[in-house]
Amino acid sequence: MAIAQFAVARSPARKRVLAVACGAHALHDGYTDLIYVLLPVWQTEFALSYAMLGILRMLYTGAMASLQMPASVLARRTGGAFLLGVGTAVAAGAYLLIGLGGAGFVVLAVALLLGGAGSATQHPLASSLVSRAYDDQGARAALGTYNFAGDLGKMAIPAMVAWLLALMPWRGAVGIVGALGLLVAVAVLVLLPRDLGSARHVATQARPGTKDSAAGPIAFPLLLVIGIVDSGTRMGFLAFLPFVLKAKGAGFETIGLALTLIFAGGAAGKLACGLLGERLGVLLTVILTEGATAAGILALHWLPLYASLACLPAIGLALNGTSSVLYGTVPDLVSSARREKAFGLFYTGTIGSGAVAPVLYGFVGDAMGPINAIMVVAVVCLLTIPLAAALNPSLRRVA
Repeated sequence: MAIAQFAVARSPARKRVLAVACGAHALHDGYTDLIYVLLPVWQTEFALSYAMLGILRMLYTGAMASLQMPASVLARRTGGAFLLGVGTAVAAGAYLLIGLGGAGFVVLAVALLLGGAGSATQHPLASSLVSRAYDDQGARAALGTYNFAGDLGKMAIPAMVAWLLALMPWRGAVGIVGALGLLVAVAVLVLLPRDLGSARHVATQARPGTKDSAAGPIAFPLLLVIGIVDSGTRMGFLAFLPFVLKAKGAGFETIGLALTLIFAGGAAGKLACGLLGERLGVLLTVILTEGATAAGILALHWLPLYASLACLPAIGLALNGTSSVLYGTVPDLVSSARREKAFGLFYTGTIGSGAVAPVLYGFVGDAMGPINAIMVVAVVCLLTIPLAAALNPSLRRVA
């Protein structure tokens, strides 16, 4: 009864935490993918080579990936909510600098570096805030909702800027999304207590005992390896999908439609599989999602073009759905005091895997061709199932 009353009392506050975290996730993921829309604009504006465009993209993602662990450590002193608000303001300020400034390539590069540094605060800190808010029940479903919000941002913000580019100069469009980010930063700082997520605040909320010792020393490393394999599968498949469809006779418009279908399915998968994992558990959900992913990828080898297109939403659902289950399992394996560090390490590993996997699979594609390469991706994807089986006893101990 006491626990139920505690949950009810916390409900409005934790819903606020989830709403703010979802808003921040949508903004930051939208900022990250907005760069793809702006690269052709910058190429024309600054007469850049493809190598220079690649450097611009790397500055943002590299800063974001490399600073997640430092952000996790700093949040223990300043409070996760406060640092998330500051990071969001920095990322928004970077886009305002790009949009309102009249300077050239050097300022653009510095702004993207700052934007990536600001976005480094989002994944580990927002995830930790949500997981703690729902620590007593529903953490995996809440993190699935949070994960889904990021995909909404990936679709909404680039689409909004693409629409604005038809109405105004590109700097004005970028300035608008920068101003939007400042509003989100203010919302984070106003709606959440400044010290939420700090070491002092976590200590006052901590419960007796730790999940780390109950789960065992290999539990979190196993989860991290599953996440790395899953992220590599996703990025490897997406790298080869256009070439596989092209070999089946698809044109550029059809390939664009295919990517839209798989991303839409992926967004739905992040939400649905977070809820599914809450009901079925990690092992069964991973077997279902990764098995469906491998079966769907292999089916593309034999299916004609339009049948392949029809399968893509279901493949996207399974392909992206596993990530919500894995993110939602981090709180099951680490104590509340280590949450930021664990999420920082997890996101660094999965983002790094997503960056490296297309290169490694690229060598496979050069040697075997794209259709055979995605079959290798499907086989590697199935490695997550025995890894999840090895993790399952640890999850039972902390259940």
